[in-house]
Amino acid sequence: MGLLKNLMIKLHRRSGDRFMGMNLLYLTTVGAKSGQKRQSPVARFADGDDAWLIAGTNGGKPQHPAWYHNIKAHPDQVWFEYGGQTVQAQVEELDGTRRDEAWQKILVDQPRFDNYRTKTDRVIPILRITPV
Repeated sequence: MGLLKNLMIKLHRRSGDRFMGMNLLYLTTVGAKSGQKRQSPVARFADGDDAWLIAGTNGGKPQHPAWYHNIKAHPDQVWFEYGGQTVQAQVEELDGTRRDEAWQKILVDQPRFDNYRTKTDRVIPILRITPV
């Protein structure tokens, strides 16, 4: 993991897993090409008692974030850290009406995420993550 990403994760943890007004979780995936574990802080949005929504905005860049490709390549090798515990995750990519409703829920919490949508031509993936 890069030095900058390590520093960001340490800063986020010190701030109570919040960054720029967003709640975070730490997503661990296995690299699609490298096979190495990769950790990424991602914004989380509550979706029921034990589930979260995460959005592959990648800051509005034209390509999906690396963690999304890693999940697609190794869907059974995903973990998340939240509240000091690391648990294996089940990830479901939402589509159709479910995706649209989830996106609206995200925008209620973080309206600025709509800026990412306007910067890109791709459909931003929305995933629902739950503990296994």
